[in-house]
Amino acid sequence: MTKQSFIKGALILLMAGIINRILGFVPRIALPRIIGAEGVGLYQLAYPFLLVMLTLITGGIPLAIAKWVAEAESKGDSHRVKQIFHTAMAFIILFSLVITAAFIWFTPWMVATLMTDPRVYQTFLCMSPLLLIIGISSVYRGYFQGKQNMIPTAVSQTVETAIRIVFQLSFAVWMLPYGLAWAAAGAMIGVIAGEIAGLLVLLWHYRRHKRSSKPGQAEPASGGEAKLSDRPKKREPILRHLLSLSIPVTGSKMIGSFSYLFESIITARALAIAGIATAAATAQYGALQGMIIPVLLLPTALTYSLAVSLVPSLSEAAAQGDRRLIHKRLHQSMRLALVTGAPFVVVMALFADPICRLLYNYAEIAPMLTWMAPIGLFIYMQAPLQAALQALDKPGTALSNTFIGAIVKLLLIMKLAAMPELGIYGALIAINVNTVLVTVLHWISVTRFIGFRMQYLDFIKVGGAMIIMGAASLWLMKQQLMPALPLNLVAACLIGLLIYLLLMVKLGLIDRYDLARIPYLNRWFK
Repeated sequence: MTKQSFIKGALILLMAGIINRILGFVPRIALPRIIGAEGVGLYQLAYPFLLVMLTLITGGIPLAIAKWVAEAESKGDSHRVKQIFHTAMAFIILFSLVITAAFIWFTPWMVATLMTDPRVYQTFLCMSPLLLIIGISSVYRGYFQGKQNMIPTAVSQTVETAIRIVFQLSFAVWMLPYGLAWAAAGAMIGVIAGEIAGLLVLLWHYRRHKRSSKPGQAEPASGGEAKLSDRPKKREPILRHLLSLSIPVTGSKMIGSFSYLFESIITARALAIAGIATAAATAQYGALQGMIIPVLLLPTALTYSLAVSLVPSLSEAAAQGDRRLIHKRLHQSMRLALVTGAPFVVVMALFADPICRLLYNYAEIAPMLTWMAPIGLFIYMQAPLQAALQALDKPGTALSNTFIGAIVKLLLIMKLAAMPELGIYGALIAINVNTVLVTVLHWISVTRFIGFRMQYLDFIKVGGAMIIMGAASLWLMKQQLMPALPLNLVAACLIGLLIYLLLMVKLGLIDRYDLARIPYLNRWFK
């Protein structure tokens, strides 16, 4: 099995993430045009419930598998790697089946009691098979990530996205004549088709690896074969140790998931208090969660790939007591997140109106994107920081930070979204405060535990480059040099981005060594 370095693994996931984000935007653009903001709202109101169930099942298991497998690999203990994988798979299958049965049983009660729009019932039922499918996939992904082989994860994500697009849009169109409720449910069926395809890809990679191993030979380990004396003389409580690693991480993620769930429930009820009709409130929530936030999260293709690669890399460095490598990897991740996320923030803040007009033909939601764009940098830096806390055996700290942010967000939603003069913008303000607060708390925690420091001059350099890029892009946009709005927008953004990249090189934040790590460019920058 091919093992990649930290940067190479992150770049593999980054390339897959960029492809997936681009492909994933096809349904993001097309779905609102098919089922409208109200239909997207039905889909988005059901999604937080799915996220809670998935977090309960898979929240900490993939990270626990990746962390423990990486540690076992560093010691050459391939026997323990097999034990970890098989125990985790058995547990996830059994647990997923139990949660799925409970979810189906309680669906009528949840729709009738917790939701303000009963039309979400069909979407609830259609998303129940996802729990088992995604649960099994998470074990395979954790296994491959622990092996520091990011190719199976990257390929499966790309295949899943491509299949999901085709079936999501197809089922939405086919089921639209039966009403918006069934059209939203059809979109969820498309998600099931994509996840099945992604799971089949992971299974194929796993079987291929097993066939490539010689009969009777242990799996190859990065550090060589474990010595006989190092192997366990009796079966240790694998499941207990997996749960001890995963439960704190799951708890931290459950806070975020429950926060998202309560956010959807409280927002809908607060908008009702503000005097907004149910259908209009559903449409507003759908616009925020299904149209604006996905645009804001585009650069997280990078931060996700960094976080996934960071966990096994930091775990291995921590197991070896290499503090210098820990600082190096974390600094690389934070610098990349900052430098790559900044130009997206500039574009979204300055050109929210044309972006929403071109993507969704719905310029009325542009102020939401303008309000949220500056918070993007905090979102992009949060993932590496949280991954660092988990890899350094500080998941409890990440949990408490997330919990504090969630409480503040929900209290603000109840207060602000119920104000008629704010409405959905009250929820938006609360989300922004939550993002900033959690990121700052994570930063303080990492600094306290390992003494990590970012060079504050880097922030000043990036901020100055953002201002220059924004001024140049805005000036070019106002010149209307091209005959059509899309061409003017693309030209302004590309020229502004080129100016930004030149400034990054000139200021020393990007050098030829960074460019040498990028596939196809490395031959010119070695």
